[in-house]
Amino acid sequence: MNFFLYNLFIHLYHLAIRIIGLFNKKARLWVRGRKDIFRRLENEISHDRPIVWFHCASLGEFEQGRPVIEACKETFPQKRILLTFFSPSGYEIRKNYTGADYIFYLPIDTQRNARRFISIVKPELAVFVKYEYWFNFMRELRKNQIPQIFISAIFRPEQRFFSKWGRWQLKQLSKVNRFFVQNQDAADILKNAGIQQVTVSGDTRFDRVFSIAQQKQDFPLIRHFKGDSQLLLAGSTWPADEEIILELIHADQMNLKFVIAPHEVDPERIQSLMSKMPGKPVKYSEADENKVIDAKVLVINNIGILSHLYQYATLAYIGGGFGVGIHNILEAATFGNPVIFGPRYQKFREAIDLIESGGAFSIRSKSDFLEIAIALLADNQKLDTASANAKQYVERMRGATKIIMDYLINTLGEK
Repeated sequence: MNFFLYNLFIHLYHLAIRIIGLFNKKARLWVRGRKDIFRRLENEISHDRPIVWFHCASLGEFEQGRPVIEACKETFPQKRILLTFFSPSGYEIRKNYTGADYIFYLPIDTQRNARRFISIVKPELAVFVKYEYWFNFMRELRKNQIPQIFISAIFRPEQRFFSKWGRWQLKQLSKVNRFFVQNQDAADILKNAGIQQVTVSGDTRFDRVFSIAQQKQDFPLIRHFKGDSQLLLAGSTWPADEEIILELIHADQMNLKFVIAPHEVDPERIQSLMSKMPGKPVKYSEADENKVIDAKVLVINNIGILSHLYQYATLAYIGGGFGVGIHNILEAATFGNPVIFGPRYQKFREAIDLIESGGAFSIRSKSDFLEIAIALLADNQKLDTASANAKQYVERMRGATKIIMDYLINTLGEK
């Protein structure tokens, strides 16, 4: 693939999204959010202060970049922060985030859009979180001599950049000012491909989840629901995960309660989940102290609170491991939750590390889950050891934000 084929793909992708948007809510939000985007940028962007541009694909990448965004805002109060998202699942949830001065969808990555966007925004620096390699935007930044960096980046040998078909993309990456990568393996992959402007900083997610644990919000209703029971919190679940959890609910071998927070919370999905739960499950949006006191299962049907709920858990199950890959396990680990997840975790270094350190456990079947969960819940010493291992791992891996901020201070100057 070269720039011609890349641009053709971008235009076809845009056309496909517009067609899908006729039938799909998320695609419709994607299209509507970009309507009149340049007029809105021109009307809202002010150049009374220099602008630092952060781009995130979605909500997960935003949480990853958030420590740097907030450190940047504190360190450089004379600058403005522009935050862009590619996906509605990021923009729609964080469009009122107070840590940024401007929040927009990123226009589709055509040559014309990239030129127009950069000419309006005129950023002093562009920061891309983890990935999102939009080559027209990257090229336009270079043309305007605007530094661009990637933070919490991760690379694997099988990625397209390192194949014969991806050589032109690798050439574009070679012109990035700095990659802050999560581990030495990623740094070695880039350096072996001829890219030397690499710093091993670690993953900013560790800084983010640690700060959540230090500034946790209180949820009295969850405390009341838990009472004196042990609590298993199943976060970001899919139907395959919930079938696993049901085995332990039906086993009913101990004083155990369940909070289930599915990855998708549309009414149809929540209703389907509720119909599978035994007894009298309660939806969080309809819960009160009287309803939850005798309930065994509480279903979280809103977004934005899950990361704080792990503080009440005895044990955490994280979904996605029976699908394309596990969701965020660090939000649970930072509160000292031993973490259980499905077999598809190999792309996530933190999962491998936590298993090796004894703070996490991978399962392949319902029987695996029952064996591990019951063993932990029935043995306080085993539970406490796994809990300490999980928490200590997060604390040990902190520090990426400071490394990145030292670079930004050298690049952008002091206060």
